[in-house]
Amino acid sequence: MTSTTAAAIAGPRFYEADRDIASPNRNLTPITTALDGEGRLQVGGCALGELARRYGTPLYVIDEDTLRATARAYREALAHHYPGPALALYASKANSSLAITALVASEGLGLDAVSAGELLTAIQGGMPPERIVFHGNNKSLEELRLAVELGVTVVADNWHDLELLAALAPLQPVRLMLRFTPGIECHTHEYIRTGHLDSKFGFDPDQLEAVLRHLLNCPWARLTGLHAHIGSQIFELQPHRDLAGVMAEALKLARSLGHPVRDLNVGGGLGIRYVSSDDPPSIEAWVRTVAEAVAAACSERGLELPRLLCEPGRSLVATAGVTLYTVGSRKEIPGIRTYLSVDGGMSDNPRPITYQSHYTAVLADRPEAEASDTVTVAGKHCESGDVLLKDVALPPATSGDVLAVFATGAYNASMSSNYNRIPKPAAVLVRDGMAELVQRREQPEELLRYDVLPERLRPVA
Repeated sequence: MTSTTAAAIAGPRFYEADRDIASPNRNLTPITTALDGEGRLQVGGCALGELARRYGTPLYVIDEDTLRATARAYREALAHHYPGPALALYASKANSSLAITALVASEGLGLDAVSAGELLTAIQGGMPPERIVFHGNNKSLEELRLAVELGVTVVADNWHDLELLAALAPLQPVRLMLRFTPGIECHTHEYIRTGHLDSKFGFDPDQLEAVLRHLLNCPWARLTGLHAHIGSQIFELQPHRDLAGVMAEALKLARSLGHPVRDLNVGGGLGIRYVSSDDPPSIEAWVRTVAEAVAAACSERGLELPRLLCEPGRSLVATAGVTLYTVGSRKEIPGIRTYLSVDGGMSDNPRPITYQSHYTAVLADRPEAEASDTVTVAGKHCESGDVLLKDVALPPATSGDVLAVFATGAYNASMSSNYNRIPKPAAVLVRDGMAELVQRREQPEELLRYDVLPERLRPVA
């Protein structure tokens, strides 16, 4: 599979092709993508080239309408297809910020967090504690203390979690969710599989009964839920059907032992369309599959329906994001390759070098120009593998042109780094022709703020 450009999603108004407003995870671009009167690409009513020149590049652009549409798609599909109560929890590891938290909270979703930083972001972004769950396979005592003080649901991942919580001796019972590995394989990158037995996450299935019995003797614990997750960027539906049966068996066991388990959290994992050849299920199809499978599995076992929880991350926020870069140098190696370098790379998007991920890209000010050049878009970092798009077709580009890369709303900003001491990009939220800064750009001097130079090493004046 290769990266995609305007040439591969050919024809006029490529950005309108296969537009599915009800399921944005199947789109290549945000739902507000259009051309302005000068033929330039715009998102949220804002010309992308102008945003680049106003805020600088690299620049993360988040389309509010797409994010809200995706949140509504989950909320409405759950209400339509599941006969019991249900709640979608935003997997904030995909992109954690005050602005995104505020948006998903306002749409009635909950949130899952995996660190003190994500917890604090969720709370300060306006997410109610009762709609937050706290994950993690190696939580610290300080993180658990914070979670208990905030009153969020703690997902117990292992015995270490339970030992630390017992040491805290909370005065009020802690709402717990128990995570276990369901032993389900699925087709995705090995680094983002989480449901198979060889995983760092969750209790092994053969430990489940022992853990449930142990918790009966823990007065500080109130087990209210069970959790399992099979991976990320998944296009298959059958593994989610299989998961429903495994979880219903666990629910039956927990309730038979006397635990007041009311929540069944099936995790997330639904993929999105990064390039034209990707064909993920729609949000509607995914929710319908999961909801019907859980309801049927519970009915077969004579179980009262639990509240159904799911944790969309990538499929909630990825398509809402676009990253803008400014083209710089060009290197032509006759008969081999032409490199087009941009002012970002692996520090603002580590997914290509980590997962060999592919993306769709166009020139922001000439999105429908003939893509007559084949180039490899390289980043500016001191790594040969710092390549964002390999052997892609683009219109002839020169220094100063703005490149727009789509579907970068998930695991770009959240996995960004300061490699080579490169400052992290700014982020803007766009809607109805307005752009609002939601993350300011780091400055080079700010990268030194936590350095400590011992007195004996200080330069002599």
